[in-house]
Amino acid sequence: MSGLKRTTEKNLMVFSGRAHPELAEEVADLLETELVPQSAYEFANSEIYVRYQESVRGCDAFVIQSHTAPINEWIMEHLIMVDALKRASANRITVVMPFYGYSRQDKKHRGREPISARLIADLFKTAGADRLIAVDLHADQLQGFFDGPVDHLMALPILTDYVKEKYGDQRLAVVSPDAGRIKVAERWSSRLGGVPLAFIHKTRSEDRPNETVANRVVGDVKDRICVLTDDIIDTGGTIVKAAEALMADGAAGVVIAATHAILSDPAIDRLKNSPATEVIVTNTLPLAEDRRFDKLTCLSIAPLLARAIREVFEDGSVTSMFDGHA
Repeated sequence: MSGLKRTTEKNLMVFSGRAHPELAEEVADLLETELVPQSAYEFANSEIYVRYQESVRGCDAFVIQSHTAPINEWIMEHLIMVDALKRASANRITVVMPFYGYSRQDKKHRGREPISARLIADLFKTAGADRLIAVDLHADQLQGFFDGPVDHLMALPILTDYVKEKYGDQRLAVVSPDAGRIKVAERWSSRLGGVPLAFIHKTRSEDRPNETVANRVVGDVKDRICVLTDDIIDTGGTIVKAAEALMADGAAGVVIAATHAILSDPAIDRLKNSPATEVIVTNTLPLAEDRRFDKLTCLSIAPLLARAIREVFEDGSVTSMFDGHA
């Protein structure tokens, strides 16, 4: 009878790619389990090989991989891990991507362009993924790109709790780096007790990625500590120009808060030399010691991921984690 019981029990197994194992280990610890051991390496021609070192038959698999540089390599490893699980008869495969690679390529700006974010979703579906979990997608419509359930987690509670504790006694304003992210800024404002909102009106060059042409502050930020929020800091050009515009408009200070710290060169130099007094990010992407600097505060996203994995595994409600705002 005991053998029959084992086959009918759900079995949670957590797997990690090699892009950001520290985050996956922290998630596994919070779930009171261990990462499934695996063999992963490259052949001489750079093809990736993955094999799990124990049976995964019938398990509820959660495959964690952060899509960081070299991004194409780690996405490919993620896909291969999913394919290996499907062929080894895992019961359900949930892809956990703290940062969704290619998420900024979510629509066509001009003719003859790809929609690469949709392609990524299609690739994971073809590989065998049943479900996706991602943190702070660049655009909400990405949830519709995947043919299956998508749990869109928000780092908002983690970031706002930190800001509230450290800056809650000061006159604050929440600032969106562009008009398109006003809804996110509104959620920030609500969680910080209804502080005023502002946004940066910017012009972006279609021919030069990661570059803005002009910034103008819309809203009253005078004599306030401005919490400048965004989902991604890549080269840092946009966010630093916004911080400079806020200071020029009379802000008392600027604190930058973002979920995904890509920090491509020359982001670190720009942020170090910016008027911002603190740059708050999460560890959805790995951040080597030599990429850290005095102004940088990195908060762990692991508790959020662990709770979402637990809710999915137990067929609970991920939406309830965000007070009904998912």
